[in-house]
Amino acid sequence: MVAERVKLDKVDRLLLAALQEDATMPLNELAKTVNLTTTPCWKRLKRLEEEGVITKRVALLDPEKIGVNFTAFVQVKTCDHSHAWYEKFVLAVFDMPEVMDFYRMAGEYDYMMRVQVEDMAAFDRFYKQLVNQVEGLTNVTSTFAMESLKFTTVLPLK
Repeated sequence: MVAERVKLDKVDRLLLAALQEDATMPLNELAKTVNLTTTPCWKRLKRLEEEGVITKRVALLDPEKIGVNFTAFVQVKTCDHSHAWYEKFVLAVFDMPEVMDFYRMAGEYDYMMRVQVEDMAAFDRFYKQLVNQVEGLTNVTSTFAMESLKFTTVLPLK
């Protein structure tokens, strides 16, 4: 199902850009940033939340400082493309807190995930859990990031 695209004006884009940089910005400062008074700014925020444009406001953590800076990209192939298998696989992966991103893919692999753990031993435990918990995996390939060159949660607003 494709979500309906929300029409954003210039002020909406400025507001969203400011929030993507600092979601803790006080309302009066945010309003000043987008050249509004607080009430219209607050109404826009509420509308953007109600329309599902703003889905969450979160704190971003430094993986190195909390000891989970080992990044693995896991690609999965399966021979079972039934809806029942898909649902079981998705539920299993959703229960794994190490999985940061999870995608159904087009191309050589069927699924891809980004996994954050503390080290290779922790990744090995994750890998064993994945392959033992889910039947029907025909190929699980992992690659490991040596250095993070760019990471952002800021979406382009055009």
